[in-house]
Amino acid sequence: MKDNDDKYEKAERGSTKILPKTVLLILLCGLSFYLGGLYCGKNKLQVNDVAKAGSSLDVGNSPQANAVSFPECSSDYQDYTPCTDPRKWKKYGTHRLTFMERHCPPVFDRKQCLVPPPNGYKSPIRWPKSKNECWYRNVPYDWINKQKSNQHWLKKEGEKFHFPGGGTMFPNGVSAYVDLMQDLIPEMKDGTIRTAIDTGCGVASWGGDLLDRGILTVSLAPRDNHEAQVQFALERGIPAILGIISTQRLPFPSNSFDMAHCSRCLIPWTEFGGVYLLEVHRILRPGGFWVLSGPPVNYENRWKGWDTTVEEQRTNYEKLQDLLTSMCFKMYAKKDDIAVWRKSPDNACYNKLSNDPDAYPPKCDDSLEPDSAWYTPIRPCVVVPSPKLKKTGLESTPKWPQRLHATPERISDVPGGNGGLFKRDDSKWKTRAKHYKKLLPAVGSDKIRNVMDMNTAYGGLAAALVDDPLWVMNVVSSYAANTLPVVFDRGLIGTYHDWCEAFSTYPRTYDLLHVDGLFTSENQRCEMKYVMLEMDRILRPTGYAIIRESSYFAESIASVAKGLRWSCRKEQTESESENEKLLICQKKLWYSSNATSETK
Repeated sequence: MKDNDDKYEKAERGSTKILPKTVLLILLCGLSFYLGGLYCGKNKLQVNDVAKAGSSLDVGNSPQANAVSFPECSSDYQDYTPCTDPRKWKKYGTHRLTFMERHCPPVFDRKQCLVPPPNGYKSPIRWPKSKNECWYRNVPYDWINKQKSNQHWLKKEGEKFHFPGGGTMFPNGVSAYVDLMQDLIPEMKDGTIRTAIDTGCGVASWGGDLLDRGILTVSLAPRDNHEAQVQFALERGIPAILGIISTQRLPFPSNSFDMAHCSRCLIPWTEFGGVYLLEVHRILRPGGFWVLSGPPVNYENRWKGWDTTVEEQRTNYEKLQDLLTSMCFKMYAKKDDIAVWRKSPDNACYNKLSNDPDAYPPKCDDSLEPDSAWYTPIRPCVVVPSPKLKKTGLESTPKWPQRLHATPERISDVPGGNGGLFKRDDSKWKTRAKHYKKLLPAVGSDKIRNVMDMNTAYGGLAAALVDDPLWVMNVVSSYAANTLPVVFDRGLIGTYHDWCEAFSTYPRTYDLLHVDGLFTSENQRCEMKYVMLEMDRILRPTGYAIIRESSYFAESIASVAKGLRWSCRKEQTESESENEKLLICQKKLWYSSNATSETK
């Protein structure tokens, strides 16, 4: 940047003598636009120093002149979730629990402080032991332990929480529950079913059990009176995200999951015109399964324990069955407390419904984009799978693990996407992952379990690391090309997100964050310091970040990282490009020094 500055100074001196004022004004405006593009948003990050570890990170010649530092948040912000903050719930309505949806703070109300860990926080127990136990001080919440002890969700013993694998509908253990489910759905055994979503997940015991069976589950739950369900799940090393089916679509594309599950999740499926089931229908791929246990299933034997009447539960069950039929679901299997429906594998059923003018719910019109899912309202209509998609249904999708490297049909929906590009991307990430492991040997070891690829394209990094003891949350920008369907078609999981806002998770929930040109692509929209503060919030103490950016941004990012108390070193990429660098960073473990102070 110094060379550019020198050129500008010479041009300015010369122009005062020989250039007309109008030309000088154009030059000045052009330079202002150029330099402005190197900053993120309206508040410039002015930094000039960085921790030195490994390769030198000299930013002395960068236009950013001053170092940046961040104060600590007060200790009552240790579980701060900016966009699902209980402190703000009273500002929003209770209709359909909209107050539990995402409501992010405006710019002037964003916290510019470092979220502290709880007192006594320890490095998380490593996988696979973490599936069955975690440190109490890392998730110091007792409500579930006290209220659900008879259902064996978890149990506090000494300094640890233990997870016996119980749940409301499986108090004797999740494994026996899933065994019965597999008997009803043989597709769970042969690689046909790979991705699942658990709505109202509790402490994610169902999703945890499925990991051992080769099924990758997104456990979904809101921040509610159950206290940190999603945080418990992630502390255990099980994929999870904060969310609720309410008035907005879930942040997933249509035709994504192979299976959806609700175990007494208390979602009123038949109310409000069936909009909650319509959303499940949208995100299930053709031929996918919906599993329900709890009211009103098996009402004949269970109604007395539900504080209701047998007539009321019979009516609820009949309403549910009628609603599912109207959405082209068919009963697939039923035994004891478990009922399974299957979404139509083809469009024949939908074609019949379209010919009935009185059908409810109606088909959605073509103006509603099926994959639009970022702050998109749920509408009371059926999203019909596109007839041009012949290989997206569950029956046509290659079985796991073959589907991981098979070219997905929906790659053709991505601008410029094709099979050749997909194969090259797949190969590229195998090379990059190998290089990452050389630079950071913790990748592939039990030190790293929860990974987030913050701006993936096709899930290439996740695919390259699939044999390691970790899982990857693949994030696709809500402003980027819609590649998330390709990620799901590969048998991977992910979500839409806008990094100008906080992510839907608790603090200290990821071991590794990966960034690939995020700051370059989003610098005109998102302010760098807020993105990095969010990275710090969700990264575990002693966790890592691998940041691949332009050489210029690598320097400024490292400077901000120092203000976050991270240690970073600069490394060459696998191609040793001069235009692109890697930052290998690690977050330090520190404890709050201002436990009683006000939040900055």
